[in-house]
Amino acid sequence: MPLTHLTAPLPAPLLDALHRLNEDHATELSSLSRQGLERLIGTAFFAATIDDGDGLVIVCDQDTLYDSPNFLWFKSRYPRFVYVDRVAVSPARRGEGLARQLYEAVFAVARAAGHDNVVCEVNYDPPNPASDAFHEKLGFTEVGRAHLADRGKGVRYLQVTVQPPLPTD
Repeated sequence: MPLTHLTAPLPAPLLDALHRLNEDHATELSSLSRQGLERLIGTAFFAATIDDGDGLVIVCDQDTLYDSPNFLWFKSRYPRFVYVDRVAVSPARRGEGLARQLYEAVFAVARAAGHDNVVCEVNYDPPNPASDAFHEKLGFTEVGRAHLADRGKGVRYLQVTVQPPLPTD
């Protein structure tokens, strides 16, 4: 399963596939226009896809210019962090380990850049038990909650510490 690092501008067929994937998961991720998705990918600390649209991850760090209330929650509390803004896997590919592969890439990129905090949010309203279980297996723990009335959902803020790479001799 080839993982491809994304940079904007994206080829139109790939952008279409990623936008479709995002919109198929809009309840969990929040809807974005095609242009909004490409802009987010262009400003992201790290963005990647698996198999040209079967999986997607978009990650910001504390220096990203981004006005998401969830991102800003972390920015007000952590001096340095890597924020997983969105991760999605197409329903046809669930259970194949794509989400884990995407997160392993995030952890590797975070460690390589000297980050030790990887953060994200998961909906508790509406509930997302599969995501809760997945993040728990990866070692994430809850560090806060918020109800986003304007978006009609509640979120749990999660954090995991990733160890920086050991120095080589």
